[in-house]
Amino acid sequence: MRRIRAARIAAGAVVPGELLLVLVLAAGVRPPGWVTGTAEALFAAVLLFEAWVLRSLYAAERARGARPGAAARAAVRAAVPAAVRRLLLHELRAMASLARWALRRPPHGVAAGDLAARYTGPQTAMMYGFLFVSVVETVALALVIPWPAVHRAVLVLDVYGVLLLLALHAACVTRPHVVRGDGTLRIRYGALFDLVVPPDAVAAVRVDRRYPEGRLVTLSEDGVLDLIVGSQTTVTLELTRPLAFTRPLGARAHARTVRFHADDPAAVVAAVRAGREPATAG
Repeated sequence: MRRIRAARIAAGAVVPGELLLVLVLAAGVRPPGWVTGTAEALFAAVLLFEAWVLRSLYAAERARGARPGAAARAAVRAAVPAAVRRLLLHELRAMASLARWALRRPPHGVAAGDLAARYTGPQTAMMYGFLFVSVVETVALALVIPWPAVHRAVLVLDVYGVLLLLALHAACVTRPHVVRGDGTLRIRYGALFDLVVPPDAVAAVRVDRRYPEGRLVTLSEDGVLDLIVGSQTTVTLELTRPLAFTRPLGARAHARTVRFHADDPAAVVAAVRAGREPATAG
């Protein structure tokens, strides 16, 4: 059907821009306010169109006798590309992380005896600076725009942009790297990236401060994966075998070496080594 095709094209067109905006903010670059506002306006328009298409598809599935849950899943699969579903899931997880952070809940995925390794040090001041500028812009636009309808629309988009930025940082705070007692290492960046490295896949780990260039998740041709925070990495992890990982939009790739940032890299290296010692001795 034409509306389904249009919905998939619209969602597929807006996703690269939305993801680029998130990754640019994570990389420490703040685009002009009108760029952020335009991107969020387009995203909101696509969401409204998607909601209309999903409602009609859901009604059609229900008319065929499908149960509510099955009808909803079928409608989403038909109208929303997989990349869009992943992006929406990222944002929902980020918003949930914001609630967890505000309620002072324990970090996500950290059990008793695990080492929770923060990695937000290089980006904290930058994120709060972005938030301050965003709030100032929101207040300034509220005073300048004279048309009530435009004023309300811009206010909603600006508030959503501020919440998204705050949620991105909250996701990083509440989803730290984790080193379990057996040496298993979970490398994360908020809700955008998650890689579990079993202890038998670790060939060597060391403190190694680097300042690579590139996006948040960068993979070289020789299989070196850089997970960059604040333009730096502090831990290098050499693997015994290539490990598969998932990019933010769902593409799969393999890494032979992983370089990532931790605020206390020595503690992470020591915990990974300590967890591997019994296996090595055996």
